[in-house]
Amino acid sequence: MVAAAPAHAAVPDLLAYLQARAADGEGAAEAAAQRYADALAATPGDKGVAAYAYREAIKAGNLKLALDAAVALGSAAPADADLLILGSAAAHADLDTADAAIARIGKGQFAVMAPPLAAWAAFARGKDPLPLLAVGRSDSVARRFAGETRALILIAQGNTREGLTTLSAMLGTGQASEDLRIIAARLLIGTGRAAEARGLLAGDAAPIAALRDQPGPGAQPSLAFGASALFTRIASDLILGPDSPLPLALAQAAVMADAGNDRARLLLAHTLSRAGEPARAIATLKAIPPTSPYRDAARAGRVQILANADRIDEAIAAAEAEARDNTPASLQRYGDLLMTADRPAEAVPVYRRLIDKGEADWSTWLQYGAALDEAGDWPGAHRALQEAVRLAPEEPLALNYLGYAQIVHGEPVAPAQALLEKASALRPNDAAITDSLGWAYHLAGDSKRALPLIERAAAASPADVEVNEHLGDIYWTLGRRVDARYAWRAAQVVAEPETSARLAAKIANGPTTHQ
Repeated sequence: MVAAAPAHAAVPDLLAYLQARAADGEGAAEAAAQRYADALAATPGDKGVAAYAYREAIKAGNLKLALDAAVALGSAAPADADLLILGSAAAHADLDTADAAIARIGKGQFAVMAPPLAAWAAFARGKDPLPLLAVGRSDSVARRFAGETRALILIAQGNTREGLTTLSAMLGTGQASEDLRIIAARLLIGTGRAAEARGLLAGDAAPIAALRDQPGPGAQPSLAFGASALFTRIASDLILGPDSPLPLALAQAAVMADAGNDRARLLLAHTLSRAGEPARAIATLKAIPPTSPYRDAARAGRVQILANADRIDEAIAAAEAEARDNTPASLQRYGDLLMTADRPAEAVPVYRRLIDKGEADWSTWLQYGAALDEAGDWPGAHRALQEAVRLAPEEPLALNYLGYAQIVHGEPVAPAQALLEKASALRPNDAAITDSLGWAYHLAGDSKRALPLIERAAAASPADVEVNEHLGDIYWTLGRRVDARYAWRAAQVVAEPETSARLAAKIANGPTTHQ
């Protein structure tokens, strides 16, 4: 369906609008935003132009256009427009505009945010903010955000002990708790309580450790700080769910309110990448300074964004540059990316560097063994995989890889079968392990015992090429030729060209040798 042009647009305005729509359709967010800005400037009251301009402006990071479009839309503006309006007002200490935005938020679908925001606005005006955080006990989400805000405001007011006590009751071990620790620590550091901040920064998570080692200037309590912290918390939760424009708007508003909130910049980069804007995502990460506790996450994020955009050579080059610091995280990232790019021979020395640092666990030995195996060094791979199993004798993944690899490389079936039986007992519902065990039984000459296992694996993983090929081979061995060809055709649907050619030969003539 072709979108209608603005009803009252003059010809030059119509051209700008159509150019904007074309750029929008091509994913050129910045170009689209600029042309929408031209069209909106010429027809400032046109809500059709404003609606398109608003979303494209958010994606392009043209926050002036987003705010102009929100004003033009008035009551028809998307609910998240008030988040940007508030972020801008908070950044400029425009409390009257902020209060109006908070009042509108309180009447809409984001009403859960209104009490914390109103409390920070009251704090900024020198009023008592705590009564505004009274929320109904039945609303667990509102109660959670109000409790976190209460803890931060108590800290901001200088009531450190009560604030930290309130905070500690809400802390756990997940990402939300890590974010909250850092938010509170920044506040404590910024208000001269670095010792108390260190008490929140226990653990070895990279941002926690980095802030502990380099506290920096911290943050000052304000509406801007509080709004940015709240938006960041909510965006962090929502970003794990289905695609939606809200996390992007929240992250933009958080950065707008508090330019020092680098966690918000990370989230903004992630949402931009998901929205098909890798260049803007990378530019956002570049704004995170090398002194930030999120500097390592920013570097890792750049590599991931490049890889997600199919700019794999650039991603590998960036990962290689990072790995020169020889940290476990950067080496792991580099090795994993090389394996993803089907360059196992290059990954081998990277994983070896990890091992030589003395910090390798069973999973590193497993990855090292897999890289050696795919690079064609089975003897070396065999030793590495055996070491993985030695370190983790109850780990199904290690048992399965070693057992199946031994079968593939023509090692005696009985010892491999024993490994796979143990792996299957530990993880009976794992389709890959079930397939491996069934294949071991088949190669040992017990195809009848193998069949129900492979059928179960195929039912669990209907798009798995190898499982369906195994199923066809077993059917063929048992004389079920029609079923065999059906299974091979199912495998052929999603197979790579080389595998597809092999399957085509099987469909035509059956297996050439005993599988």
